[in-house]
Amino acid sequence: MTGRSDRAIRVLVVDDHPVVRTGLVALLQTDPGLEVVGEASDGAEVPEVVRRLREAATPPDVVLMDLRMPRVDGAAATA
Repeated sequence: MTGRSDRAIRVLVVDDHPVVRTGLVALLQTDPGLEVVGEASDGAEVPEVVRRLREAATPPDVVLMDLRMPRVDGAAATA
């Protein structure tokens, strides 16, 4: 597959610290090539958020996930 899509890369941000998550979202939104499509506060929320995004036809291309989080950490959520 060659060529570049004009569509922005859709990003899901997952972090248990609200200030960090908000800062990451704000930073990512400054890049016109990126579109933040969702947020989650821990790995346990990820499946539901991804399901809703898929239903809305906006699944993430990339998940930016913290590894150390309560309930379900990033490694377990990724698995």
